Amino acid sequence: MRVLGVDPGLTRCGLGVVDGVPGRASMVAVGVVRTPATDDLGPRLVALEEQVEAWLDLHRPDAVAVERVFAQANVRTVMGTAQAGAVAVVCAARRGLPVALHTPSEVKAAVTGSGRADKAQVGAMVTRLLRLDAPPRPADAADALALALCHLWRGPSLARLAAAARAGGR
Repeated sequence: MRVLGVDPGLTRCGLGVVDGVPGRASMVAVGVVRTPATDDLGPRLVALEEQVEAWLDLHRPDAVAVERVFAQANVRTVMGTAQAGAVAVVCAARRGLPVALHTPSEVKAAVTGSGRADKAQVGAMVTRLLRLDAPPRPADAADALALALCHLWRGPSLARLAAAARAGGR
């Protein structure tokens, strides 16, 4: 199964693609889409959409995993994260791909064993699990891979059924 993980953000949006089965995975690609904070919202969302679409075209995932927005004191940050996440959901839905939202603590628990792990622990475990030479940088890239791993290992059975149905098409 191939999963595109999306760590949404307007300034930095992490994207990571992982192939595998529960317990065993390999990295296909990782990157970060950046948009200038000085630009208007509309062009930033369009730039993000163009990049997500390009990744979907290039990597043809079976499912998309997006970090679920969580409440925090900084409403502006939450809004940007929610808007960026919605772009990824729309791009996947347009193609009929299954989309799952995973909470940060769910992702941390899936890759480190603790829902309270810090960014360094997540990066270290992503590096280890995917047999990488170094943690992906910035942390948004490692988080996107962690989302893909979480979904690969804990994702809904619907995603697995979709992957099996599409297996002959790759």
